Amino acid sequence: MAKTTFSGPVQSLNGFIGAGIGATKDFTSGTLTVADYAGRVIKVNDADGKITLPTINASADSAVAGPNDVNNPNNLGATFTFFIETAATDLDIKTDGTDKFYGAITVASTNATTAANNVFVPAATNDVITLNGTTKGGAVGSVIKVTAIDTAKYLVEGLTLQNTSGANVTPFADA
Repeated sequence: MAKTTFSGPVQSLNGFIGAGIGATKDFTSGTLTVADYAGRVIKVNDADGKITLPTINASADSAVAGPNDVNNPNNLGATFTFFIETAATDLDIKTDGTDKFYGAITVASTNATTAANNVFVPAATNDVITLNGTTKGGAVGSVIKVTAIDTAKYLVEGLTLQNTSGANVTPFADA
C-alpha cells in the first residue's frame, strides 16, 4: 500500500495493526530518516555503532496545501524504537546537537548480586545516550523509544539492561 495521509482525527473501533515485514528494520550506524525508520522497531546489531536521530522539524503547515501536503517536512510525533539485539560496548544514540533529550531511562540489573535499578533523567544539555552493556545498560533485550515532541525536544523512554555487578550510572551525556 502506498503512503496515506490524513488531515483530521482517525478513529478505529477495532485498533490498528503494525505488523509485517516492514514493521522491524535492522540498523547498525549512521543517520536515521523519518520515512524509513519512524514507527518501526529498529533492531540494533552494532555494539559500538553511532546512530544519529533526524533533526526535529517543527515547521508550520504549507501555506498553499495546508495540512494535506504530504511533502510537509514537519516530523513532530515521529517515534523511533530501538531494540538492542547485540550487546552494546560503546553504542551512541544521538541528536544533531541542537535537539536535546527529555524524559527518563531506567537501567536495570539482570545480575542477582546487583539489586539496584536506577532511573536517570537527562540534564538540559544532554544530546547523547551511550550504552556500554554494563553500568549504562545496553545488554541484549534493552529497549529505548525516542519521540520528537517539540522544537529541539526528543522525549526518551527506556529500559536498558546491565548484567554486571557494577553500579549503574547515567547513560546521558553531551556530545
